[in-house]
Amino acid sequence: MVWKFSFIASLAPDAQAAAQHLAALYGNTRQQDADVIVALGGDGFMLQTLHEQMNSGRAVYGMNRGSIGFLMNDYSDEDLPGRIQAAVENIIRPLEMIARDAHGATHKALAINEVSLLRQSYQAAKLKLSVDGLERMEELICDGLMVATPAGSTAYNLSAHGPILPLDAQLLALTPVSPFRPRRWRGALLPNKVKVTIDVLESDKRPVNAVADHIEVKSVTQVQVAESEESTTRILTDSSHSWNDRILAEQFLY
Repeated sequence: MVWKFSFIASLAPDAQAAAQHLAALYGNTRQQDADVIVALGGDGFMLQTLHEQMNSGRAVYGMNRGSIGFLMNDYSDEDLPGRIQAAVENIIRPLEMIARDAHGATHKALAINEVSLLRQSYQAAKLKLSVDGLERMEELICDGLMVATPAGSTAYNLSAHGPILPLDAQLLALTPVSPFRPRRWRGALLPNKVKVTIDVLESDKRPVNAVADHIEVKSVTQVQVAESEESTTRILTDSSHSWNDRILAEQFLY
């Protein structure tokens, strides 16, 4: 097969230089006509590209030219068609966030990694948690709370001491950030088909922001989170170091 590549890069000089070099070697096709989008940069740029290619049908293959590269493959200019041919494909279904703000407006956004709620002021957030319409926690006082996908479980979720989830796990991680009451609660594992509803209690006194990856909504009063039924994005990783392998390896770091 003759692959048609579209090379895109972050603003980092190394990424820009790599894109020009690879385009000279393999040709550069318009994104809408490409078989594979080759993203050069770090994890932030890769996440942005996956969002941009949502529902396009085009797979994204990343190579690390940034500071962090968990989502990226190692950079090399050798035999790119062969690497793509042998790559492992993962289809990611993002979370859909529906957030209502203090003015009554409704905001929707997609998250590949996580949807998080974070306190907006010096006072801790006070939240009520429901799963599929059933109240599970009457009051949680904390700095924040997130719903993380398996794909995002090694990102902010892991920093908040949440569990690492295998990529093919049909689960979501519900993870608190600095829980104060109940002090010993460390979160929950939920089936990926549930709807999580988070109500912000005392929202005037304890304002809270909601974030879906890089989309932020200020002063929310309620947030609903569920796996999207319509949207998907495709990522390719080298067969020698697949995304599943990387997530598994994270569980044995010490």
